[in-house]
Amino acid sequence: MSLYAPASPTAAVRLRPATLDDAPTLADWDREPHVVACSSDDPEAEVAFGGVEWREELAAQDETSFYRIAEADGRPIGVMQIIDPHLEPTRYWGDIEPGLRAIDIWIGPPDALGRGYGTQMMTQALDACFAEPEVHGVVIDPLASNTDAHRFYQRLGFEPEGRRMFDEDDCLVHRLTRERWEARSR
Repeated sequence: MSLYAPASPTAAVRLRPATLDDAPTLADWDREPHVVACSSDDPEAEVAFGGVEWREELAAQDETSFYRIAEADGRPIGVMQIIDPHLEPTRYWGDIEPGLRAIDIWIGPPDALGRGYGTQMMTQALDACFAEPEVHGVVIDPLASNTDAHRFYQRLGFEPEGRRMFDEDDCLVHRLTRERWEARSR
């Protein structure tokens, strides 16, 4: 079964702001093998994202970096982080031009995989990003080894830009331009 291709009809996804009440759910999802595998090539890793402290992460949200929880039929099924990579304080993306957004996405519960939720989540997030007139592109950084994610993003219109190391993570950076996103419906 693919992690990214719909297996059956799905409920509509709704994105809502993440709150401190979501921290325990996110911490549970970080122990799911498929989430760990999408966040690290380390075969010994037992927790995703280096064991981020979710209460602290969610408390630090601002206009440059925030999370959205995806719900299907009122049940949390995924999470997205949307950042302004030029302005966010950690400088994760380094020296990058203004007018971009960066997105991370993951599905938490294993039974929510392969149902098309990721496509709905990304479509809503991309529409929101490009609704901001100053945004001309969106960048993502899936692991270079995560070829399923590459295919998923490329189906949405992202184009690979090249490999880049983010700390110890070997990633294949992709970019989606406003023009390419808007052309999809023509």
